[in-house]
Amino acid sequence: MQIYLPIAEVSVNAFLLLGLGGIVGILSGMFGVGGGFLMTPLLFFIGIPPAVAVATEANQIVASSFSGVLAHFKRKTVDLRMGTVLLIGGLVGAGLGVYVFNILKAQGQVDLLVKLCYVVFLGVIGGLMFFESLNAIRNVKKGKAPKRKKHNWIHGLPLKMRFRVSGLYISVIPPLIVGVLVGILAAIMGVGGGFIMVPAMIYLLGMPTKVVVGTSLFQIIFVTAFTTMLHATTNYTVDIVLAVLLLVGGVIGAQIGTRIGVKMKAEQLRILLAIMVLIVCGKLALELLLQPAELYSIATGGH
Repeated sequence: MQIYLPIAEVSVNAFLLLGLGGIVGILSGMFGVGGGFLMTPLLFFIGIPPAVAVATEANQIVASSFSGVLAHFKRKTVDLRMGTVLLIGGLVGAGLGVYVFNILKAQGQVDLLVKLCYVVFLGVIGGLMFFESLNAIRNVKKGKAPKRKKHNWIHGLPLKMRFRVSGLYISVIPPLIVGVLVGILAAIMGVGGGFIMVPAMIYLLGMPTKVVVGTSLFQIIFVTAFTTMLHATTNYTVDIVLAVLLLVGGVIGAQIGTRIGVKMKAEQLRILLAIMVLIVCGKLALELLLQPAELYSIATGGH
């Protein structure tokens, strides 16, 4: 069943989009990521222009994250105070990101920038998470208790605040910075930023894994909603037909994913996420390397 997408100006199979939305929704519920880091490249692969994929995907993330966070609220695994601090940073970052996106779009460089950002970020983060998760699994097999860094340089920073749900008493500066970075990525890459936020919350801030997923989704909802609004009003690149189809699949998938996630161990979840990140990174890198003619046309698109 082919559907014409008015803003993207392409025809796509509706069931394919529903299926993609569902898969990404499941990941969203399992890992506490918006799923955009997988969905946006998947949209590139089926022929959606990067600028439209980025803006529309932010829209779909709002719905799947909202669906996922409701399940976490029921379990009381959302740290609202930490989520709010991350959110303040995220809104600032999203504003900056959309501004940069608009400048590059005017110069015809945005498609290349988006793809390069994906390859770099997915490669680095996927690699780090993969090796860390392997170590965690080895330690569990050997019977070693996982070490949670209680004290590092972050604990010496000023402006401390108590985060009761996470059991932390730390400076608000690192969560704010993480929030700003995630906001910028949400705007430029059409991601919720969960694939950066989740590792940062676990390793940098020392939050317990069970609280990280719900708190990450809580912050993602508002940042991506704000990003979608900015893209829709400044770029006109939000394709409503595409968004609705992804949204329906995503909401159903998120509920299934949350149930699966509860049954799995934290280190198993992390290694699965890392493998997925690396697969998508590899596919995107190959596309950039194997199609120099297309790269050249993007680079000269502004003239």
